[in-house]
Amino acid sequence: MEKNPITPEGYSKLREELHTLRSVARPAVIQAIAVAREHGDLKENAEYHAARDKQSFIEGRVKELEAKIALAEVIDPTKLSGSRVAFGATVKLSNVDSGEEATYRLLGVDEANLEEGTISITSPLARSLLGKEVGDEVKMRMPGGERVYEVLAVEYK
Repeated sequence: MEKNPITPEGYSKLREELHTLRSVARPAVIQAIAVAREHGDLKENAEYHAARDKQSFIEGRVKELEAKIALAEVIDPTKLSGSRVAFGATVKLSNVDSGEEATYRLLGVDEANLEEGTISITSPLARSLLGKEVGDEVKMRMPGGERVYEVLAVEYK
């Protein structure tokens, strides 16, 4: 199994969600199942079936989080520096053709959120940026054709 890079904040969020599922959600659903059982016939008891479905979801999510935490490699981008693009870098790009600029932060799969300007280190754009420096050009094959980006800035914060 390959380690997944993650920031300390992202790791903390995963641990927090796991703790909440184990200490709050799991006991609550067990209680809901017990209450639903008291209502009688389980075959026609929608409350019981809904609680069991929720329990199944919670148990699946707990297993998923445990696996992610086991494979997590915590990397603190604030302690990194350099001029090359790597995990945790904030990269400012310019589309060579249109001049349009965009800024992305390269984070782990579980932390990526395009609306917040973060992309997964495993995304095609991030993979093509790895190791690049200011002034380098990156060619990307997109559904609408090939695009060329120039790296304007690389920061670690």
